[in-house]
Amino acid sequence: MTISIVIPAYNEENFIGPCLRSVLREIRCCGFPAEVVVVNNASTDRTRDVACMFSGVRIVDEPCKGLSSARHRGYLESRGDLVVNVDADCIMPRGYLARVIRQFAAEKRLALLTGPFLYHDLPQVSQIVTIIFYLFQFVPNTIGQRILRIGAVAQGGNFTARRSALEKVGGYDTSLTFYGEDTDIAIRLSRVGLVRFSFRILMKTSGRRLRKEGVLRAGTLYTLNIIFMILKGRPLTRTHQDVRAA
Repeated sequence: MTISIVIPAYNEENFIGPCLRSVLREIRCCGFPAEVVVVNNASTDRTRDVACMFSGVRIVDEPCKGLSSARHRGYLESRGDLVVNVDADCIMPRGYLARVIRQFAAEKRLALLTGPFLYHDLPQVSQIVTIIFYLFQFVPNTIGQRILRIGAVAQGGNFTARRSALEKVGGYDTSLTFYGEDTDIAIRLSRVGLVRFSFRILMKTSGRRLRKEGVLRAGTLYTLNIIFMILKGRPLTRTHQDVRAA
């Protein structure tokens, strides 16, 4: 089994270095062939220069700004059997890749594996609120996927898709620039395989968006957009706030 780690990056010069260090450490530990593809998504800062400092990392440029465009470009440029999607402000925990590989090896029908974020730089109260939010993700991934057959959800920036399943659904919907992009790919992959949400697939990340928008407001926006994607096939919110300066 081969692995591709795809990292979209728009103006992430302050975060891409620690992210890549954690990813490369996990590749060394997992023992499986792996590649790292950083998609420089129309950055105007030193994101590309910083990424180039890391040996074994391939940088591709995607001038069309948008998270799905970057993910799709990374999927097309990569070659691994598993496509691991990591945001540029994430820190991959120890043992992460090993857990992902074991899960896919054990479940041949598994098309997408996802889990929660741990916002390591937020106060403890905010982290508890986000955990409660993630508990509700079990509902669409159990009732919605297995009983009602209306789809599933994923956490963007912390999910792995099987390449053969991505090929069946045609990759990512590049018309979705931010909200709904992760739910969309989860819904479509649930039609060709199993989507699983696991608290063991934990990813550390920055809480900069939650700090800037507020935990409750950000959680409400994400929840409403998940509901709209599942029931209406489109996000409620077409625009999003840029938090790169945070």
